Amino acid sequence: MTLATSGLHHVTAIAGDPQRNADFYLRTLGLRLVKTTVNFDSPDTYHLYYGDEDGRPGTLMTFFPWKGVPGGRRGTGQATTTAFSVPSGSIGWWQQHLRDAGVEASKVVSRDSEEALTFRDPDGLGLSLVAHPQGDPRDPWDNGIVPAEHGIRGLHSVALSVAAEGATVGMLEEMGLHHVGGEGNRLRFAAGAGGPGALVDVLITPDAPRGLVAGGTVHHVAWRAPDERTQQDWRAELVDRGVQVTAILDRQYFRSIYFREPGGTLLEIATDEPGFTVDEPLLELGRALKLPPWLEPDREAIAATLPKLQLPDENNPELVERSSS
Repeated sequence: MTLATSGLHHVTAIAGDPQRNADFYLRTLGLRLVKTTVNFDSPDTYHLYYGDEDGRPGTLMTFFPWKGVPGGRRGTGQATTTAFSVPSGSIGWWQQHLRDAGVEASKVVSRDSEEALTFRDPDGLGLSLVAHPQGDPRDPWDNGIVPAEHGIRGLHSVALSVAAEGATVGMLEEMGLHHVGGEGNRLRFAAGAGGPGALVDVLITPDAPRGLVAGGTVHHVAWRAPDERTQQDWRAELVDRGVQVTAILDRQYFRSIYFREPGGTLLEIATDEPGFTVDEPLLELGRALKLPPWLEPDREAIAATLPKLQLPDENNPELVERSSS
């Protein structure tokens, strides 16, 4: 393709209890809740967006939390690990912090001059914290829970598990990513100049079972497009190449198209525009339930189906109830 993505936009996963999900990503990982909304395709379910102060593309982890959702199965055809970027020298702090929070984490692994700590969220989703030797210029969300000097800077990378690398690698290269290293059964690709937020690892695991997307697994991985015009060009090129791709969908905070890479993982091309302040000011992000215009007439009924969430106040890390109305 003649187009190239600049990096990751967001990763979306499926969770169980929404309160447990919020507690972990806000209090344990120290991210900001930048949008409380619903799954536009199933509005009786929350869609929770976590990220940095502004909710910038490349910092976002989002969830569809369904209470009682059955657990998924990790395997080929899905993103099996989502990694966040933390400052060099912070891994030791995070080891102790996760231990204090009752989260079991791996030993620190050094690879490609990076230090990585892997663990799972309460639903079993595979996560990693990676300290990159070149540093990460992005600012953390300073929430008073995780010290800013150790705070998560945004996404670092995702790992796609595949039975065979050929076709998946071919599509990544067509999307503008280039091979930058790896070892054993792991191949690393980078978008643009590379670095945290622009990396994907392809894990070749031919003996692994086929993954099942449900609770505790990634639903899709989104890559960045700067604007709608570029996204339209992306879609036209994908169609020309025979890829089954959705129409452009309005997600209120960005526009989206979806398609599967040959190994099975659902991918998205999401626009950087218009962003999360389109329907509420920066200082109030995530504080109230926001609905797109086409769902506003059903606000009362939708709010009645959603459980209340206890969320930490930005000025006070103690939990306070936020209304979904």
